[in-house]
Amino acid sequence: MSSLPLKLLPDSAVVGDDGSLMIGGCDVAELAARYGTPLFVYDEAHLRARCREAVAVFGPGNAVYATKAFLCTAMARLAHDEGMLLDVASGGELYVALRAGVPADALIMHGNNKSVDELRTAITSGVRRIVVDSFDELDRLDALHAEGLPVPNVLARITPGLHAHTHEFIATGQDDSKFGFNLGNGSAMKAIERMRRSASVNLRGLHCHIGSNVFAAANFAKAAEVMAAFAVPLDLPELVLGGGLGVAYVEGEEASTITQWGNVLLDACRANGVRGAVGVEPGRSIVAAAAITVYSVGTIKQIAGVRTYISVDGGMSDNPRPVLYGSGYEAFLPRAVAAERSMPARLVGKHCESGDVLIFDALIPADVRVGDLLATPVTGAYGHSMANNYNKLTRPPVLFVRDGAARLVVRRETHEDLVQCDVG
Repeated sequence: MSSLPLKLLPDSAVVGDDGSLMIGGCDVAELAARYGTPLFVYDEAHLRARCREAVAVFGPGNAVYATKAFLCTAMARLAHDEGMLLDVASGGELYVALRAGVPADALIMHGNNKSVDELRTAITSGVRRIVVDSFDELDRLDALHAEGLPVPNVLARITPGLHAHTHEFIATGQDDSKFGFNLGNGSAMKAIERMRRSASVNLRGLHCHIGSNVFAAANFAKAAEVMAAFAVPLDLPELVLGGGLGVAYVEGEEASTITQWGNVLLDACRANGVRGAVGVEPGRSIVAAAAITVYSVGTIKQIAGVRTYISVDGGMSDNPRPVLYGSGYEAFLPRAVAAERSMPARLVGKHCESGDVLIFDALIPADVRVGDLLATPVTGAYGHSMANNYNKLTRPPVLFVRDGAARLVVRRETHEDLVQCDVG
């Protein structure tokens, strides 16, 4: 049994004299009373600090925010304002970034299966780079060039053949991957040769990504070493090593800072002869620890000799990561942050699924009661962005808090929103 490790909370989190939680100078209980639950609460200063750290380490134009981790118009503006480029992996993400006022020249277009329409929009918008992922995509770019579209600047995504220590669903650098041109079987060099001959693209550099939520810095150093061996003889001006830096989610986990990660990558690149620009695409490490999700406890069900279930008013609709990846989280009561968590329980949502689990083996303060607020920290990445409407639950609102003020950046969906696309 233990109290919540406070290092899992956002930078500005403060525990008051009465044991309650404040973030960004705002009382979490008051925020929940005003905006309802479930509720995402982001520490805006935390977000800005991580963006600035990435830009400081890698330099302007080389730090790219991976929007898939968390994207809304306010987040797109914030990352851009702090000097980051943004990567977008679909027409929808591209639309949101442009709608936020981010100039197209600050956007990098990703995706393993970009449609002709997505490519056309990216090119006509004037995105900074397109990361080319397949020979089929090169065929599409040839066809768009034949229509008279401008020639885009591109990076070739290379699969380096490395196995990162992470869940198989978020590992991306191994030979058996849907992403990129395989280095080991010669596809990468064939792609480079084709792009260099092509009038349809302007090859600017290489890109790789080994996986997501990777803790071992040695994995990234190895990726840099492998990519450098391929890149240096090609003498291209850019090498982008992707993102994937992990964060601590539960007690006992440790993760490198963005600065530590950056130093490992840059040192490995320089040691292996890379002289051009080195870029990265952090996402999780920018936003994950900046937020908590606040729920209300609706049911406590004690099954003698089996377990205790604590049901909250969200679940797999606002955080599907435990169901998809078996991801671990901690839980605590915002009214008593430092309380001893002595009661084992399974924290579950309100969906019609036995698999609707937020924490399989949670520790909760023994005095938890129906009506309590209960929060999970480190939910700023892949919670809101993967949220869904299963059982027609409405997706939660998102608040940015700073200097004692709360700013609603995504409103709560309404029941009317759920039928806006229905036509029958």
